[in-house]
Amino acid sequence: QIITDSYQKPTVLFKHSTRCGISIGAKHRLESKWNFTSEDLDFYYLDLLNFRSISNAIAERLGIIHQSPQVIALKDGKVIYHTSHHQINVEGLRSSI
Repeated sequence: QIITDSYQKPTVLFKHSTRCGISIGAKHRLESKWNFTSEDLDFYYLDLLNFRSISNAIAERLGIIHQSPQVIALKDGKVIYHTSHHQINVEGLRSSI
């Protein structure tokens, strides 16, 4: 569904592990500077501890190595941006969409 939705507007997937300090830091960086609206993009949150198989399927389908934490942005069914760990930030995401 995320890929299909990306034909209407950019979609962003944040893959997050609630037990990982780096992932918690990345989540905080996104939340503290978040300046997108629902008009700008659709945002999806994936809890890796409960849905690792979905994360693996996403990585395989999009041809991106699974990482945690990870941000993937799609537009028109294609990956337009992805990054992980300490590189996750709103500014990088903003520049991609």
